[in-house]
Amino acid sequence: MELRVLRYFLMVVAERNISRAADKLHVSQPTISRQLSDLEDELGVTLFERGQRRIALTKAGEYFANQASQIIGLADKTVANVQRTHDVSGSIMIGSAELPMMAGVVAAIRHMRETAPKVVANIYSTDAEDVYARMAAGFFDFGVVLEPTDKSDYNFINLAGATRWGILVRDDSPLANQETVAVSDLQDQSVIMTRQRGSVDRLRDWLGSSEPQLNVVATYNLLYNASIMVSEGVGIAICLDGIINTAETNLRFVPLSPSLKGRASLIWPKAAQLSPPAHVFIDAMMASLQR
Repeated sequence: MELRVLRYFLMVVAERNISRAADKLHVSQPTISRQLSDLEDELGVTLFERGQRRIALTKAGEYFANQASQIIGLADKTVANVQRTHDVSGSIMIGSAELPMMAGVVAAIRHMRETAPKVVANIYSTDAEDVYARMAAGFFDFGVVLEPTDKSDYNFINLAGATRWGILVRDDSPLANQETVAVSDLQDQSVIMTRQRGSVDRLRDWLGSSEPQLNVVATYNLLYNASIMVSEGVGIAICLDGIINTAETNLRFVPLSPSLKGRASLIWPKAAQLSPPAHVFIDAMMASLQR
């Protein structure tokens, strides 16, 4: 299986038409058709459902398209990192949960722009489980995760600052007028709960039970969509402070009592062979911490 064939395949997926894909790739239509047919023979599956005008992906084709996209992205990133001039160039990929402590990473990126302007920093927002999975696959160079976490197989830099756990609630709720909320305040509420494993474990400790008796009506992995549910009256969201800007909205953040704090770390696999751009970024992180 060649990268060239994967690029042909992904262009056909994007265009949903072999003729248009051939035009964009500047190759003949029979060439692409033959390559796709050979690819299906090699894989032993049908990737496309072919119609008269447009083609659609089969289930196997959808899965393969997702994997092929990651393979091409990783290959392009690798080539960009290797084929550099005397000035370091290329890219790094950072996977991060939604955390206000990302400010420390942003400060390092700003410093890196001064020392290595040809290095591009790519930020991919996701949850902690996906960060670990994509680092293991080599798609992420670095991850930003909430503490506590198992760092035995990772190098790490603790990020400055901390944030509070609390609830995001509509301003017409009685809870919005409280200075803090306790476990007892949550018992009769419709709750929108994070589904990030480490965060759930911390919240269970705070709630005082491995099976807390809460009326969970929805879950989220990134808070923005959860904030829309809160705004529309679905429930209250248990979340971290500093992620959603509540100014000029119908939302309020109320911290938990007793207080529960969140801290974060930048991590990367100990077994990974870091690229020159990744080394530049680590140097920028260390320099920004010393400022």
